[in-house]
Amino acid sequence: MGKDKERLAAILAENDGVLNLAPNWVPRPFNRPGKRIRLHPDDYYAMGMKRGAIVERWFSSITKVETEGAGPYEGLSFVNVDGDPKNTVLFKDFVDELGPELYGQELHDKYGTWPMYSKFYDYNEPLFHHVHHGEEACAKVGVTPKHEHYFFPKQYNNHLGTRPTTFFGFDPSVTKDEVKARLAKHEEENTRLLELSRAFQVELGTGWYTPAGVVHAPGSLCTYEPQWNSDVMALWENVVGSGEVFGYDWLCGYLPPGKERDLDAIMDVADWELNTLPNYREEFFRPPVKDEAGTGYVQNWVCYGNPYVAAKELTVEPGAEVVIKDAAAYGCLCVQGHGQFGGFVIESPTLIRYGQLTCDEFFVSNAKAKAGVKVVNGSPVEPLVILKHFGPDCGMP
Repeated sequence: MGKDKERLAAILAENDGVLNLAPNWVPRPFNRPGKRIRLHPDDYYAMGMKRGAIVERWFSSITKVETEGAGPYEGLSFVNVDGDPKNTVLFKDFVDELGPELYGQELHDKYGTWPMYSKFYDYNEPLFHHVHHGEEACAKVGVTPKHEHYFFPKQYNNHLGTRPTTFFGFDPSVTKDEVKARLAKHEEENTRLLELSRAFQVELGTGWYTPAGVVHAPGSLCTYEPQWNSDVMALWENVVGSGEVFGYDWLCGYLPPGKERDLDAIMDVADWELNTLPNYREEFFRPPVKDEAGTGYVQNWVCYGNPYVAAKELTVEPGAEVVIKDAAAYGCLCVQGHGQFGGFVIESPTLIRYGQLTCDEFFVSNAKAKAGVKVVNGSPVEPLVILKHFGPDCGMP
């Protein structure tokens, strides 16, 4: 065992298989912040005006941000090892060095790494109609597809932004030629793609699975999003409802060289059958499903029904003490209340300064998840609520 691996293994062992992660902030050069992720109001531009406002927070991530100008570690999570924010260690180092000891043999054998992460995205305006390339399109350029799942937590949605509706794909009556004709005018006029799409009003406390290849325009809620390890996308909408304009370069991203002006290649990154599925809501809407319940607690599946990512919502009643066992390693975030999580204090923060450590985010090793984590609600009146995100080895329904 090398010195680095020995050191990281010791940190994991000293904390009984649980790691405390530092807040991982991500800016974007588009849209406007919804200001629901509990970042201090003075710190939304803490990463520089050129990078844009901080509108996302990533959890248990070994994935780098792909937007232009991102720093070498942007998007990567760090582990709090001694309470000093200057001494944090890359979570990716734990993943790379400890491998299956951290995230489990099943994921290691199939993927060779921790294959997912989660995030909050927090936009005040709805996002553009965009697509994460399908499996075949990703294989052509050597990138990973971004399958994703949404959940809309009530604790982080004190307001719903300007349009709490999400567009998925296109109406089943729409043809490929209709969409292609609009994309052909991308540099000439507002293509108004949403006229061909279909929207659903978002319901707090529920979610949607969005497989790679589906063109979608998420609504303006703060969204918890477990997803596959990727940040690949292309924007099909050139003028968003908020008035933002996006150039052609956003439309033709992640295509084989020489295909940037090939409209058929641009459209082939999407799965047309999924985009026009008549029973889309029936296939991909995800209301909560009970996982287990006992004295003082209930745990529900809130992201499930796909081959990639999952999530649970654990609620521990005031004053209760429980030991919760799960089938696989997971990252987690406290969204309400305070108490104990294993050997750590856990609390949902009210206001976070940029660069400050918190006690709300953790990663639980595979062995510790299976053995069980003791969770204590320290409040006599308020529930303790924790969101957990998993890879595909968690036994989801």
